[in-house]
Amino acid sequence: MTIQQLILSLVLATMVFSVALELRVDDFKRVAKTPWAVLCGLIPQFILLPVGTWLATLLLDLPANIEAAMILVAACPGGSLSNVVTHIGRGNTALSVSVSAVASVIALFATPFNFSWMIATNPGTAAWLRELAIDPSGIWISLLLLLAIPMALGLVFSHRLPALTERIRKPLGHFAVIALLLFIVGALIKERQLLTLGLLPLLLIVVLHNASGLFFGWATSMVMRVSEKDRRAVMIEGGMQNSGLALGIIAVQFNSDLGMVTLASLWGMWHIVSGMSLAYFWRRKDARSAL
Repeated sequence: MTIQQLILSLVLATMVFSVALELRVDDFKRVAKTPWAVLCGLIPQFILLPVGTWLATLLLDLPANIEAAMILVAACPGGSLSNVVTHIGRGNTALSVSVSAVASVIALFATPFNFSWMIATNPGTAAWLRELAIDPSGIWISLLLLLAIPMALGLVFSHRLPALTERIRKPLGHFAVIALLLFIVGALIKERQLLTLGLLPLLLIVVLHNASGLFFGWATSMVMRVSEKDRRAVMIEGGMQNSGLALGIIAVQFNSDLGMVTLASLWGMWHIVSGMSLAYFWRRKDARSAL
């Protein structure tokens, strides 16, 4: 593992740890009280977006590493920023936290499972993985190191040291988010020769991919007839994938493949733009309704 990969892994582990500090037993109890709404938030993340992405990669003639990156991002759970964006957009923050908590646990099994079968059933990506001699089951190791262990440590820390947790959770969370953004920007600056008009098609793919996640969240919430605030939370959960986790897996399992890193980095920046734009739109909508 290179220094760059180690730094990214530590940043991501810190981010997951800081998210775990925000979780309480009540968050998990809330799942039992609102199972329908939580299920509504999980369906776009673990079924609709992964399957939709897999179908898109079968139809599109894209480079294998780009298709693999799309599949990996789609297989990851929602990002930790979704709770903040949902709160800013005046959605149901409690539901967002509940979905994030459950998704983090489900991802330990669903992310490797979805990635493995989607990669294996796509002729282009399957052949590419064989050429790289990559074992998709190695995703389990990455998730254990980047998600499971930091999550468990954070839950134990918050339970045993509540006073210290209260003092450090917000500063640590802000630090982790800023550090991840700086890492993404730094990686793009390092490869600035690639930041040309030729990158626009890849950005368009990211924009459409992200939009499909938001759409799946909206469609699911409409079909399942949840409230307006719940719908906002579900949309954000569906459209804000944990591209940071994807970057960590790419660093560890794919030797920081440039095409994969570029797509995941663009995702990491764009989903903040789309999420905050939606939050701003919803706030404006609420302000007009209050007049």
